[in-house]
Amino acid sequence: MDYGPRDQAPDDTDRTDGTLQAAPSAREGDASCHAGKAEMRAATAAAGKSDILDQYAKDYPQGPHDQPQSMCPAFGSLRVGLRMRRTATVLSGSACCVYGLTFTAHFYGARRTVGYVPFNSETLVTGKLFEDIREAVHNLADPALYDAIVVTNLCVPTASGVPLRLLPKSIDGVRIIGIDVPGFGVPTHAEAKDILAGAMLAYARGEAEQGPVAAPRAPRADRPSVALLGEMFPADPMVIGRLLEPLGLVAGPAVPTREWRELYAALDCSVAAAIHPFYSASIREFENAGRPVVGSAPVGTDGTADWLRAIGEAASVPASRIEAAQNAILPAIRGAIAGSPINGRITLSGYEGSELLVARLLVESGADLRYVGTACPRTRWSDPDREWLEARGVHVVFRASLESDLAAFEEFRPDLAIGTTPVVQKAKQSGTPALYFTNLISARPLMGPAGAGSLAQVINAAIASKSRFDTMRDFFEGVGTGHTAGIWEDVPPAPRKVSRRTDVPITVKSSSYDAGMGDV
Repeated sequence: MDYGPRDQAPDDTDRTDGTLQAAPSAREGDASCHAGKAEMRAATAAAGKSDILDQYAKDYPQGPHDQPQSMCPAFGSLRVGLRMRRTATVLSGSACCVYGLTFTAHFYGARRTVGYVPFNSETLVTGKLFEDIREAVHNLADPALYDAIVVTNLCVPTASGVPLRLLPKSIDGVRIIGIDVPGFGVPTHAEAKDILAGAMLAYARGEAEQGPVAAPRAPRADRPSVALLGEMFPADPMVIGRLLEPLGLVAGPAVPTREWRELYAALDCSVAAAIHPFYSASIREFENAGRPVVGSAPVGTDGTADWLRAIGEAASVPASRIEAAQNAILPAIRGAIAGSPINGRITLSGYEGSELLVARLLVESGADLRYVGTACPRTRWSDPDREWLEARGVHVVFRASLESDLAAFEEFRPDLAIGTTPVVQKAKQSGTPALYFTNLISARPLMGPAGAGSLAQVINAAIASKSRFDTMRDFFEGVGTGHTAGIWEDVPPAPRKVSRRTDVPITVKSSSYDAGMGDV
């Protein structure tokens, strides 16, 4: 990789007035996002953009469930852009969708403005929406503030054929990245992260092929690096770096990156490690750059041993050095697992893409794991984890639906359910301890000795809380169901037994709209 002089631009800037100046306001009109998936796909094909959906179908295969029940996929790509320094984000879609997606900025504390180019039926049909988007990016393209502007088409603009590919590639040195992230073509938010990361890698690779590029912020390592694919707990890349040291390697940037220049450093690696194996678009860019890709991750003893061997072989490290690296770390991992065993039956599901890695660590820690459901697709990069789990009797489901996750909970009756919000809700209602995968499992270290000890601690604490759940279930038995359901004054009345006397005549008064007609 030929690096040019260091970029002296500020670390992280955004407009201080709290606004992104988009195109002149257009009133939201009749463009509907309520059509079915088939109708939206047909509209996209008629608009000449079926090639995008075809590529997504190859990168992110569906089945057995076509689209798991999770948040809008644009949640993922928006998150990637908001986490990057000197990157502006602009959305083009229905106002209700944009309003909901801005939650991402608040939820992750990004403190970034989300730009919005509105439209109505007239601007959508006449092509004025594209002109508005182009004007918006021209207004935003200030090289003192931004390295890149990401423009994202949501469902309606994608189905209407708004051609983001016709936007300028750059304006005054600010890169323009246009992507389509329709809910009817991208299965999960996890894969939308890859769509943007892959688009940025493709752009950066083209720049590097044309000449010198900006050097990384940190000094360039004097040893070959391993790029990491997938969002991880911040401590995990550091742990991986320590694991790679005996191999004579260093951990490179994690993709999605935190700033543009890290993309060059990632592509400058010797090996790319698909920690999250569904990053198909990103993997394609590394392969196009001539970099080998290795699946799985260093979790547990078996996972760490296999991963170090695969990385070492891909980087042409001598076998003796690989064995030395394994011998240096495996005893500590075994000790951590032996010191924090997990005893209990568990079902596991999630939509982040690291479910199989967590499952491997649970099994090695002694857990009776019966089921793993992931919203992400099966790829050849996930095969090592799938094969390892299935060899130990774990039922693995890709593109798992909520119904599949709940059925597994009902069948196996675990001591602990790890899953999405509705799975956790179902488990707790039945008095079973449960943990939300995204916030309580994936948001903690998994690699090396620290991963084994950290995971066991939270799992064992949750299983030990069974008696508390029994107490709460008994205390609240029947609350919120039947006649106790409802809100405030709308609570349905409890059924009452009525004794009727037959010896008393009954006179029924007329209703208000029969006023004046007398008794009935």
